[in-house]
Amino acid sequence: MTAFDALTPDHVAARLSGSPEARAALIREGAEAGVAEAQAVWGQMELDAGRATEAFGWFGKAAAQGHLMALNMVGRCYDLGWGVAVDKARAAECFRIAAERDLEWGMYNYATALTLGAGVAEDKEAALGWFRKAAALGNAKAINYLGSFYEDGWVVAKDMKAAAGFYARAAAGGDFRGQFNHARMLATEGRTEEALAWIKRSAGSATPAFREKAARWLREGGIPSLRESGAAAMEVAC
Repeated sequence: MTAFDALTPDHVAARLSGSPEARAALIREGAEAGVAEAQAVWGQMELDAGRATEAFGWFGKAAAQGHLMALNMVGRCYDLGWGVAVDKARAAECFRIAAERDLEWGMYNYATALTLGAGVAEDKEAALGWFRKAAALGNAKAINYLGSFYEDGWVVAKDMKAAAGFYARAAAGGDFRGQFNHARMLATEGRTEEALAWIKRSAGSATPAFREKAARWLREGGIPSLRESGAAAMEVAC
């Protein structure tokens, strides 16, 4: 038995309600004591702190105990080179296992890999199935991707009304890409002020790379009615 095992529920609750340092120390103790959930959380904390190599190690420890989100994060590390060399095939395998064990984010990430042919043979039909499953669980990013399938006519017949509906749902769910795509659809209907409001919301949570790309697209006339105001909204957040 470790010192962590000897903690009573009241002791754990007291430390979790304490300072950020106290909470972090408790999570670290749990991780070192072999608690999979604590290892997964500590791995995320290490990743957020910029210590990707340490994060990868903790995710691996939790994944070895069957922690599905940690397994998904191992896949993310392989996918993006966080603390380990990029290996798209290993990333896709991690995502596949997590997806088949009903993890929503595993479904989304595996579907994305199948769509792009990243580490696995491109298979948009299979990807669509996984996106639908993740969307049914409320994953806003998966819902946005369904919009892309209908807008571009991948696997399904092109249907702009259906695409707009998916983008609206993704936007409401907080996905920044969905918010931007929803803005595009609103702009085509002449609802410029509403579209600009959604662009501003997208800019608030989008990655720097997405904001830069979106601002450039707007500047080049992607949405003529929002060429200046939309691009400026994206650039303010950059």
